[in-house]
Amino acid sequence: MTQSIAQTNFPKLKFLSRGKVRDLYAVRDALLLVATDRISAFDVIMPNPIPGKGRILNTMSAFWFGQMDDIIANHIISTDAADFPSECAPYAEALQGRSMLVKKARPLPVECIVRGYLSGSGWNDYRHNETVSGIKLPEGLRESARLPQPIFTPTTKAPEGKHDAPISRAEMEDLIGGDLTERIIRTSLAVYERAASIALQAGIIIADTKMEFGLLGKDLILIDELLTPDSSRFWPADDYEEGRAQKSFDKQFLRDYLLSIHWNQKPPAPELPPDIIEKTRARYEEAFRRLVK
Repeated sequence: MTQSIAQTNFPKLKFLSRGKVRDLYAVRDALLLVATDRISAFDVIMPNPIPGKGRILNTMSAFWFGQMDDIIANHIISTDAADFPSECAPYAEALQGRSMLVKKARPLPVECIVRGYLSGSGWNDYRHNETVSGIKLPEGLRESARLPQPIFTPTTKAPEGKHDAPISRAEMEDLIGGDLTERIIRTSLAVYERAASIALQAGIIIADTKMEFGLLGKDLILIDELLTPDSSRFWPADDYEEGRAQKSFDKQFLRDYLLSIHWNQKPPAPELPPDIIEKTRARYEEAFRRLVK
């Protein structure tokens, strides 16, 4: 089995922060994002890493950033550790395949979610009042139904351990301004629609996905990760059936397991059995194999 990296420690580099999955370092005038094998569910980091997951996330993000180049620029400088500044050289083996050197952008304080299908929290919202994040949808939709057109449903960016909260378009405009909100919505929908088309050719439905944007000067760019099994729901197209939950190539399998053991979704998270770790890894690997390899 692939060796896992749950946490990095590069003493010759300036450590900045540790997120749910990525460790962040400052390298000269750039940032170094390192995708570890940590996995979170319900905004809580699990005690067990998923071997190889960080490499999958890093490579998939780079793939998708490249697919969207003509729609919007992104923060990548390089994903090849051999191109990184010399102070990274002692850590090249650990960095290769799971890191990217990126431009310093100012992150915007919203998570940008596009939904093409009715699932997860969107389905839960719809069952109450036939709306998702305040957007009115047609009557009579069933779980996993394809929406008449993709919708944009932003949320706040909550601190670690807290849940992101849905916000309306008006609240987003209050946070970042009307013009920027309009640009982000238009861009997010364009990215989703292109990705959904590419993925469908590989036998995968992208039910929904989350993106992050930043400002580089006045330029809007994509940052963080893009269209990975951590940030998206990937469904096998040949098994899709409206009216039920779907099989998936993402961490929904892990969420379902945690729900089945009635964990209270608060730290500390339970230890994951070896078969759950392996089955989660296999789902990430399958998404990667279909989309990137």
